[in-house]
Amino acid sequence: MNPGLGLAALAVVLVATAAFGIYGLRLSRATSDFYVASREVSPLWNAAAIGGEYLSAASFLGVAGLVMAYGVDMLAYPVGYTAGYLVLLLLVAAPLRRSGAYTLPDFAEERLGSVAVRRVAAVLVAVIAWLYLVPQLQGAGLTLETVTGAPRWTGALVVAVVVVGVAAAGGMRSVTLVQGFQFWLKLTAIAVPVVFLVLAWRSAGAPALTGPDVPRFHGATVVRLQDAVRFDVTTPVTVRVSGTLDGRTYAAGPAAPGTVTLGKGEHTASGGTALTFPGGAPVPHRHGLTPATGASWANPLSGAGGRSHPLYALYSILLATLLGTMGLPHVLVRFYTNPDGRAARRTTLLVLVLLSAFYLLPTVYGALGRVLAPQLLLTGQTDTAVLVLPQLTQAGEGGRLLAALATAGAFAAFVSTASGLTVSVAGVVSQDLLHGSKRGFRWASLVAGVPPLVMATATDGLPVADAIGLAFAVAASSFCPLLVLGIWWRGLTDRGALLGLVAGGGLAAVAVVLTSVRGPGSGWSAALLEQPAAWTVPVAFAVMVTVSLLTRHRLSPAAVDRVMLRMHLPEEVGSGPAPLPGPRASAAERA
Repeated sequence: MNPGLGLAALAVVLVATAAFGIYGLRLSRATSDFYVASREVSPLWNAAAIGGEYLSAASFLGVAGLVMAYGVDMLAYPVGYTAGYLVLLLLVAAPLRRSGAYTLPDFAEERLGSVAVRRVAAVLVAVIAWLYLVPQLQGAGLTLETVTGAPRWTGALVVAVVVVGVAAAGGMRSVTLVQGFQFWLKLTAIAVPVVFLVLAWRSAGAPALTGPDVPRFHGATVVRLQDAVRFDVTTPVTVRVSGTLDGRTYAAGPAAPGTVTLGKGEHTASGGTALTFPGGAPVPHRHGLTPATGASWANPLSGAGGRSHPLYALYSILLATLLGTMGLPHVLVRFYTNPDGRAARRTTLLVLVLLSAFYLLPTVYGALGRVLAPQLLLTGQTDTAVLVLPQLTQAGEGGRLLAALATAGAFAAFVSTASGLTVSVAGVVSQDLLHGSKRGFRWASLVAGVPPLVMATATDGLPVADAIGLAFAVAASSFCPLLVLGIWWRGLTDRGALLGLVAGGGLAAVAVVLTSVRGPGSGWSAALLEQPAAWTVPVAFAVMVTVSLLTRHRLSPAAVDRVMLRMHLPEEVGSGPAPLPGPRASAAERA
């Protein structure tokens, strides 16, 4: 891709983001504008803003990359991401909006009257948001490196600076405007190139997505490696080499053709090396990637991706994404910006429609990438399929413009999601540590953005969708039980909620850390750590229910009845809308 067009696309996104942020700053007069946009956001714009922040790097890049490498089993991610909003609609949306809370820790204290539960919830908000932010920043670095060749840390730094600046300047009011705009940009950026990709696939004879063995190059293909790559060859193949392969340097040209037969096994090529594969040659894959081969790509539960227990992994992914959605702090804070519970329900329905339309598209990129850009399996950069496919399939200026449009959509995905996460963490930090002032919110925005930036630049990380899936697992194991039981079971006690949050969230967080440190493994121990939701979610529910039953004497029936009535009575029947947020008060004072 032309680096100039890539930088131009990035500049357009950043300038538009800054413009909406400045406009939001002009509208942000009161403290409530910073926290919940004064609860005046319409359902349609709120749904677009939710789609803007929810469709993250995992949605824009990661889903396509996983489908390309591992096949139909990876559809569990988009299915779970979308269906999670149906669970949210049925169980949480309207009662949470009517609760009077405006952050998750605030809900915890309002419902249970416990400062200790509030503090644990605040810590978990930060942990989940940072786990979610790191792959956003890493995705930004990967995108900028792909389109311009800049170091990966550059993209992460650019997005972090812009996001912190917008959040600090105008708070929720600015972020809502930014994210609504960026949803429509993302949808356009991923939908328009799909039309040309399908036409290119049909003009190539509509080659099959699966073959009898490993993927093969459709025609003669030159693969230029930016960085050193260690890759595995499963079927011997003869290639032409210009550069360093397996420690030996080959020069290009007729006098030194550099023709090499790669035998079965592991090989290493240095950065700057060019490998020319003949048409029909089998595609090697990056060491550790283990893509699906043959019909296993299209067969569910085939063990694609080296998963030793595919049925367990599939159900655990679905459980994490279905239940984790309701525990994501940057998603839940959106329902506090609706005028009332009815608007919250309408917002959620609109979100389901928008997400369903969007998630059809990354799947197409993943499927077509297998036949149109199989070299990404060799480099291991399957997460870049959405960025590179348009230019690979469309020659000339048209392909470069489509690639620039995809780049703009990718940066919109990073900026919008990172903005929502930063605002959610800043709101919690400001309310709990800095007295809930506008100045405190701005300082908290800086606190929210720096740790994930450090982590993103210091580590290589997991595939984008996998990394975000682990954040969903922590959310499903902590806030999902708290919200479901807190809203629908009056018997939940502060002690039960506290120990359940620590048990579920703590175990899931430990599994995330161990997975990130040790990398992919095999056997049941690896499966349980890589996809922990299937056992950490039941543990959290069981601990909350059991401990609550053992500590029923800690319940205050009058206080519980008051909060439960507020959550479940419609606004026109209850006492009217909850007050807008200002400096944080205790639960007793708000009552």
